[in-house]
Amino acid sequence: MSRLDRRQVIVAGAALAGSAGVAAAMEPMKPPAKAKTWTFDRLDRIGGLTPRVQGNPVVIDSPQGKAVQFDGVDDALFFDEHPLAGAKTFAFEAIFRPDGGAFEQRWFHLAEVDPNADPKVVPNGTRFLFEIRVVEDKWYIDAFVTGPGYKQTLIFPDKLFPVGKWYHVAQTYDGKTYRAYVDGVLQGEADIAFTPQGPGRSSAGIRLNGINPFKGAIATARFTPSFVPPEKFLKLRK
Repeated sequence: MSRLDRRQVIVAGAALAGSAGVAAAMEPMKPPAKAKTWTFDRLDRIGGLTPRVQGNPVVIDSPQGKAVQFDGVDDALFFDEHPLAGAKTFAFEAIFRPDGGAFEQRWFHLAEVDPNADPKVVPNGTRFLFEIRVVEDKWYIDAFVTGPGYKQTLIFPDKLFPVGKWYHVAQTYDGKTYRAYVDGVLQGEADIAFTPQGPGRSSAGIRLNGINPFKGAIATARFTPSFVPPEKFLKLRK
């Protein structure tokens, strides 16, 4: 091959590589492997599960697509699965709209349950919680996780957000540090000795024991059994 031919091959290869890079950059971001996504666009089937419906939650149209709206009184959805069971590291994300209401609202609950326990027994041990606190027309996040050897609350009363808007929230663990985010912005963090949680149940719109109901709507939740950095979080629709 002549020097000119070799030069043409190199230039052509660089052009192809550049095209591939552009194409890759233009591809939509794929969700992390093994993530479970629950889309709240119906009441009879969410995330491949059939929830037990309490009260009268309704499916609404929103800028985030379909969503389930809860009245802050007794509306709730209950699921026979803990979607982060077995995870050593994790990302628990949700797109939701808080609409005011009571001060303390526990709107997403994942809990480990003894498989031999009476199904009527409400789990109150190893668990994840997403909560909010409402102060007049604003809210702040409360993320919580507990299990054998660890118990951590990430709550930030000085970091307030207006109600009535859509937000992305996340709690993550990378093998050392537990973090909470609102719209991809770190709210706070703490090092914990997290260990995987066992199979169990979940609820949306209320705590599993039926207290502290949520007034607002949930569009999507995603549960990833590995750490997810903020740049790969679910995105709000503008």
